Amino acid sequence: MNRIDTVRDYVDRVLAKLPDELDRRYAYIHIYGVAQACAMIAMKRGEAVELAVIAGMLHDIYRYTAMEGFEHAHKGAAMARDILHELGGFEETEIERICNAVYHHSSKRERHDSFDEILKDADVMQHCLYDPTIPAVPNERVRYEKLKNEFGLKK
Repeated sequence: MNRIDTVRDYVDRVLAKLPDELDRRYAYIHIYGVAQACAMIAMKRGEAVELAVIAGMLHDIYRYTAMEGFEHAHKGAAMARDILHELGGFEETEIERICNAVYHHSSKRERHDSFDEILKDADVMQHCLYDPTIPAVPNERVRYEKLKNEFGLKK
């Protein structure tokens, strides 16, 4: 089994435990939508695609495990670190990259390194494309407009 499948199996076990069907459905859509957007953005920007996908799958792991959003990015980074050590097969530098991206993903108005920006952009893309008839929320609007421009999408 490759590393993406290993992480996917872990995430699927977490999401399968969500008691509310609508929460579970949205969690699957969001997590895997972000992971796919991470792949696309990483490919376009010449970044590490596999690590970006894994960051996408783990970015809200704390939110869906604890069912709380307060400081979920920071708490999720610590949780992702534990998960990746538990699953094995990752170098410490890879774990650091993934966890830094998870840690920073909620800071949409701040700039971090190019890898961290992939996850932030993917999260925004999934939020905005989930229902493109709804305008982007204010803290994601500028980032979403830049993404549409980067990918040549019309308004």
